[in-house]
Amino acid sequence: MTATQDGTDHVLQSSQPWLHQHGGGEIQKFGTVKQFPVGLSYDARMYAGQTLNRTLADTQILYALYKKSHWNVRGATFYQLHLLLDKHADAQLALIDAIAERVQSLGAVAVGDPRHTAELSTIPRPPDGVEQVPAMLSRLLDAHERILINAHKAAAKSAELGDDGTNDLLVSQVIRTGELQCWFLAEHLVDTPLVRI
Repeated sequence: MTATQDGTDHVLQSSQPWLHQHGGGEIQKFGTVKQFPVGLSYDARMYAGQTLNRTLADTQILYALYKKSHWNVRGATFYQLHLLLDKHADAQLALIDAIAERVQSLGAVAVGDPRHTAELSTIPRPPDGVEQVPAMLSRLLDAHERILINAHKAAAKSAELGDDGTNDLLVSQVIRTGELQCWFLAEHLVDTPLVRI
């Protein structure tokens, strides 16, 4: 800042970025909620922040599993599954954003770092290599079921706490998307011949 002739301060402007800033540390700790005027109790917002972050972590891992499967699918149904898995991944990516924004709108902090996500997730890590298609699809179905079981419990508890927004997100987006995707995946595991001999 520089002083002008009339004694007021004047901020010098520059196009130079202020690089390598580290600030004074975190301004909000993970696992806390700040007060927001959204008409919900602290307990309701704290519960939603915690449960949605677990759902968010699992959904981020499920998204990654879909992309891994999309890239590595093999066999006679390659084309159909390659497209389906990518479509499902896109839907999970949209859910990730919706869940994270709900967490933030309640005054909590959304989990974002992949390493932190892996720590919070309940979904088992897949092998690093390529699995056969039935194992790959079964792994996706297992991940979906874990998310759905938790989402059903969280939706009921959110409704009990008067948190209609979280309940709606869980029911209309997380649960309905997951159930639809499970149906599509499970039908690929039905052992039916393409032609009769």
